[in-house]
Amino acid sequence: LLRMAMNQLSLSARAFHRVLKLARTIADLSAAEVITSAYLAEALQYRQRGGR
Repeated sequence: LLRMAMNQLSLSARAFHRVLKLARTIADLSAAEVITSAYLAEALQYRQRGGR
């Protein structure tokens, strides 16, 4: 999922790591030990759109 998002959304390496860190945080808040595709999808939804 994350690899596909990197290609389709043209995520940079920094953006990739930010999404991964956010997915880890979401998983931690759910007391999950593993980052699932659902956590990655949620993290991608929080991603800012547009330039910065």
